[in-house]
Amino acid sequence: MATAMLRGAVAAAAARRWGPGVGKAAGTRRCCGAAQRRPWVLPAGWDSGIVAYNSRSRSKEPLVLATEGVATWYSCGPTVYDRAHLGHACSYVKFDIIRRIMSRFFGIEVIVVMGITDIDDKIIKRANEMNISPVALARIYEEDFKQDMAALKVLPPTVYMRVTDNIPQIISFIKTIIASGQAYATLQGNVYFDVKSWGKRYGVLTTIYPDAQDEAVDTDKRHGKDFALWKAAKPQEPSWTSPWGKGRPGWHIECSTISSAVFGKQLDIHTGGIDLAFPHHENEIAQCEVYHQCEQWGNYFLHSGHLHVKGSQEKMSKSLKNYITIKDFLKKFSSDQFRMFCLRSRYSSAVEFSDESMDDAKHLLQSISSFIKDANAYIKGQLVCDPVREDILWERLANTKVTVKAAFADDFDTSRAVAAIMDLIHHGNRQLKAVTKDAGSPRSSVVYGSIISYIEGFFNALGMSFGERQVALGGDNSAVLSNIIDELVRFRAKVRHYALALPEEGEDAVPMEGAAGAKGPKQEQKEKRQQLMRERKPLLEACDSLRGDLAAFGIHIKDRAAVSTWEIVEGGQAEQQTEKKS
Repeated sequence: MATAMLRGAVAAAAARRWGPGVGKAAGTRRCCGAAQRRPWVLPAGWDSGIVAYNSRSRSKEPLVLATEGVATWYSCGPTVYDRAHLGHACSYVKFDIIRRIMSRFFGIEVIVVMGITDIDDKIIKRANEMNISPVALARIYEEDFKQDMAALKVLPPTVYMRVTDNIPQIISFIKTIIASGQAYATLQGNVYFDVKSWGKRYGVLTTIYPDAQDEAVDTDKRHGKDFALWKAAKPQEPSWTSPWGKGRPGWHIECSTISSAVFGKQLDIHTGGIDLAFPHHENEIAQCEVYHQCEQWGNYFLHSGHLHVKGSQEKMSKSLKNYITIKDFLKKFSSDQFRMFCLRSRYSSAVEFSDESMDDAKHLLQSISSFIKDANAYIKGQLVCDPVREDILWERLANTKVTVKAAFADDFDTSRAVAAIMDLIHHGNRQLKAVTKDAGSPRSSVVYGSIISYIEGFFNALGMSFGERQVALGGDNSAVLSNIIDELVRFRAKVRHYALALPEEGEDAVPMEGAAGAKGPKQEQKEKRQQLMRERKPLLEACDSLRGDLAAFGIHIKDRAAVSTWEIVEGGQAEQQTEKKS
C-alpha cells in the first residue's frame, strides 16, 4: 500500500509540473581512460539546468530527469546497531543541502526513499552483547538516528523503508536473478550473484576484471568475487523461510529491492558516501540491471567525500574508533555551525574536521549575523551613517544572485555560493560606518532590506536561520531569555542616557549685574555641570561594568546614538576587546 501511494505521489508531482515544450536530451558519453568500462548514456527527459559530477561516467554531466520538475532519489540509509557519528552526519547534511538546492533554487520536487538496514551481522552481534533481541536493538537505534537527523535539520525522506518489512519482495527479486542465470543457490542454502556471468557489464563504478584470477576461496562460492544475495540461517539468528531454506538477505540486495519496489526500473539519482561506491553500489547496479533487463539503472550516482580527523588520513569510522557521536558533537557546537562547515567545501571532497575548522565556521556565522543586525539597526534609524551609494549595492546584489545560481548549477558548488554571499556582506558593511552626528540624509532602507531578505532567504533555504533576534541560548526557554535580555539592555540604556544628559555649558545662562568678584552664571553653570558629572559617574561605571560582565557570557551590547542593541558573540570577552581596538 505504501509503495503504491508513493508511486502515486511521483505521478501526481509529474502531473503538476508537466507542460508543453519539455526539453528532451539523449546521448552517449564515454569515460576517458576507461575503455573497458561501459559507456554512460545521457538519459532522455527534462534538462534541470544543473551539471553534476556522475560517478558512473566519472565526469560532470547535465542532470536530466525522466519527469519534468521531479527527481526520484534513493539514499542508502544507516545500519542501525549503534549511534550515528559525525562522518555519517557530514554525508547526510551535504546531501540534504543538495536536496534543498534542487527544491528551493531550481523548483524541482524531490522524492526521496531511504532504506534502513535493520537486520545485519553487526546488529545481531551487538544485540547478543546487550542481551536484547535484534529487532529491539534496531528499533532503538533507528529512532536514535532519526532524532540525530532532526537535530541536524536534515529533512526526512519522503519515506523510510526497513529491510525486514520487505523480505517477500527481496526473495522474489532473488528468484528473478536466478532465473536469468546470473545467480546460483548452494547446497548450504546460500545464494550468490555470479559476477563472471555478468562479464564486462560488471565494473561500472570501479575498474574490475571479472575474468581475472580469483584468490583461493574457502566457501561455497564458485568465484571469489561472487557476493551473497541470501545467507543461510545460523543457530539463534533471526531468519525467514525461502525456497533455499531459512535465512536472511545479503546486504546489497536490500537497496536494489527497496528502490525498485518504489521507483521501478527508472531511478534518477542514487547517493551515498564514497566508501559505498564499491562494492555496495556496484553490486546494486548489477542486480538491478539483471532484474529489470535494462542497460542503465540509476542514471546519476553522487558520492560524498570522507570526513577526516585532523592530522589523520583515515576516515572517521566506528571500526577505527576515531569517531565523535552526533549527540556529543551537538553539546559543543550547533547544527548551523556544522552546516556552515559542510557548506565551505564541495560535497564530493574529503574534508578535515578540527576545532579550528569549526571555529572558522562559527566566525563566518557571526559575521553574517552581525551584518544583519547592523543593517536592521540602520533601517530602524538606530545606526546613523553617511549617505549610501545605493547604485553600487543594487548592482552587487544582482551580481550575487547570478553568481549563486551559477555556482549551484555547477555541481552544487556551495563554497563558491557562500563566498559570493560574504562578498556582498563585505560591500554592505563598507557603507554602514557609524557617524556621530545625523546630517539628516535620507536612509537607504530599501536596498538594505533587500540584501537582508536575500541573505536570510539563502540560508533559510539551505536549512539555517538568521532572524533579527537569533539567539544561541538553546533549550525551550530561549525566547523567554531573549526577552529578559531585551528588558535588561533597555533598562541599562535608560540609565546611561540619564547619566549622559548633562546641560550644555552656557545653557539657560542669563547675564546679571552684580558686585565685582561675584561668580557669574556661566561659572555657576560649569560648576553645576561638573557636580552632576561626579554624581552620575558611578551610573556610567555601572553601565560599563554590566556591559563587560555580559560580554564575558558572549552577550555583546552595542551603544547606538538613540538606543542600545545586543547580539550573541562567540568567544565572549575576547571578541569584544577585538572590536574595541579596531
